[in-house]
Amino acid sequence: MIYKSIADKLRLRLNSSDYSVGSPLPAEKVLAQEFGVARMTIRKATDLLVAWGLVERRHGSGTYVARKDVHHETTNLTGFVEVLRQQGKTVVSKVLIFEMMPAPPAIASQLRIPLHTQIYFSRRIRYVEGKPLMLEDSYMPVKLFRTLSVAHLEGSKFEYIENECGITISGNYESLAPVLADKQLALAMNVAEQTPLLRITSLSYSDSGEFLNYSVMFRNARDYQVDYHLRRIHPDNPLAHSPK
Repeated sequence: MIYKSIADKLRLRLNSSDYSVGSPLPAEKVLAQEFGVARMTIRKATDLLVAWGLVERRHGSGTYVARKDVHHETTNLTGFVEVLRQQGKTVVSKVLIFEMMPAPPAIASQLRIPLHTQIYFSRRIRYVEGKPLMLEDSYMPVKLFRTLSVAHLEGSKFEYIENECGITISGNYESLAPVLADKQLALAMNVAEQTPLLRITSLSYSDSGEFLNYSVMFRNARDYQVDYHLRRIHPDNPLAHSPK
């Protein structure tokens, strides 16, 4: 459905730094010319954005950004295993669950796929230097990854997606929140109940605008540190370089 593809591309655009909450979308005529489709197709794409709660129509005025569903975006995306390998650490992934299932409403909404579309559900624990660092629940569309196996999940999903499937990962949306370990999480992570954990939701997308993987991860906040390098671009110097 071409309107869904356009809606996904517009969604990525709305979450970029080019737009802020309250910014107007280009007129339907302008978007129709840009995408080479009829205005009705643009209207259906906008209807999806409205349904997702990302934009709102104002009678006689136009369509405006209502909210963003990205909380933080960095300029460099590197897989968990890739990062730790660069640090010379040993990473082992133990797959606890790997199965196919119909996508429930919440997951279908995240991956922008029809309800009950077949997806892979996996649960794995990532061990670093023998210590459980992260528990991850992951959801991936079967139609994109028909060869996915336990062996792939024991390695790097990023490497499987890009090297074996030939899909370019263009970006990733992440949301972070602190939580306290309940009994089940405490047992899986080998920590005491009520231990602070970092809950991370992650949504990866391809350069064609398809959503590839939605994950919910719990990381041990005592042993895991998050560092961000954010560049400030000044209006009078948009090409400013990072400090050497």
